[in-house]
Amino acid sequence: MVIEIKSIGGYNEVGKNMTAIRIDDDVILCDMGIHLENYIALTQDDDIANIPLNTLIEKQAVPNISDLGDWKDKVRAIIPTHAHLDHIGAIPVMAGIFKNAPIICTPFTGAVLRRIIEDTKIPFNNPIKVLNANSAIKINEYITIEFISITHSTPQTIIIAIHTPYGKVCYANDFKLDNYPIVGTKVNTKRLKQLGKNGNVLCLIMDSLYASTFKKMPSESVAREMLKDVLLGTNSDGKAIIVTTFSSQIARLKSIIDFGKRMNRKIVFMGRSLARYVYAAEEIGLVKFTDDIELVPYASKVKVKFNKIIKEGREKYLIVVTGHQGEPKSVLSRMCEGLFEFQNGDHVIFSTSIIPSPTNIRNRQILEAKLKQKNVRIFTDIHVSGHAAREDQRDLIEMIKPKHIVPAHADMEKMSNLMELAMDIGYEENKIHILKNGKKFKLTEE
Repeated sequence: MVIEIKSIGGYNEVGKNMTAIRIDDDVILCDMGIHLENYIALTQDDDIANIPLNTLIEKQAVPNISDLGDWKDKVRAIIPTHAHLDHIGAIPVMAGIFKNAPIICTPFTGAVLRRIIEDTKIPFNNPIKVLNANSAIKINEYITIEFISITHSTPQTIIIAIHTPYGKVCYANDFKLDNYPIVGTKVNTKRLKQLGKNGNVLCLIMDSLYASTFKKMPSESVAREMLKDVLLGTNSDGKAIIVTTFSSQIARLKSIIDFGKRMNRKIVFMGRSLARYVYAAEEIGLVKFTDDIELVPYASKVKVKFNKIIKEGREKYLIVVTGHQGEPKSVLSRMCEGLFEFQNGDHVIFSTSIIPSPTNIRNRQILEAKLKQKNVRIFTDIHVSGHAAREDQRDLIEMIKPKHIVPAHADMEKMSNLMELAMDIGYEENKIHILKNGKKFKLTEE
């Protein structure tokens, strides 16, 4: 009789999330992501490519699988919480190590994974099983996996509840408590409170990225109003409008499309990752963007399309492109290198924040300097985060009432902030476990 938790990735840094949970002789892997900064430093882009696993591990772009040790042969399932690359990006190259382990995920996450595998032509044999939010599936006689609906900056994000004979382990990485989502379902607060009322949640592993931010994270509906203010409230007559945001942010893309239509502009999405997420969302019936937009996924077609836009009139288009972090190979970076002829006063809107890593900060500085040289109008931080702030975190803890808390998805300083919050709520220090990658602790004794 034992439950152990081992931190494989995402406990020394923000990214390459992966946690192993052992229940007797069975292991469940939650998330299997890339470290975006290290991945971009290696590839000059955030798009998944067919790169050897050894190279990715050497560059610290994926979790170090050797930290699993003798747990490797006990893995029964790989369960990502959502479709962001820092949670699923390592699955195409790493899941094959676990030959008997299916990928269990929501329909949107499954659709994104299948498109990555198809696009990259990475050999992949693990079955991908989809499970809707607020549903459950049995792994074996002793373990049941439940998906609980939560909100984040990409659709169909879930909290994983692992039901065992000894109690439940909940994994909430990433999340926020958005009462007014633009796309998808609301937080299943009723079920979360039921878990807390039953009193047998042994442990909550949770996103601690913004534990030092003393507020409730604003809803995505706030970001929609910010976009509305810029797109509809700023004079753009005769000017090009270029917007860049996270390709996975389907709700944000919906808002951009809605306002582009109100401006009577033709809407064009450019970039392979944008196409991948849009097609995945359409495949499961979440949206139908291609009724209203043109998708140009491939680099060979982008230049041709830009030539057409210039010929027909830039003022007739709203252009959505990859490149919000300044990735050198992205469409927006290549536009600054001559792919597009900017004119004085064109609008470039960053509906995103800078992911705070040295590589991203440097790349964005370079990109914005080039844009300034072209005398365009730059709008930054038209964005709200998809991560819980301190008061969202407090609410989740108080709903679930776990006996133990494991901060995740952050460096030591940010995880310590979550520890401070938990102690403010009333947890004793020995019930809060700050781990480094490769470490473990026992929840129950044999």
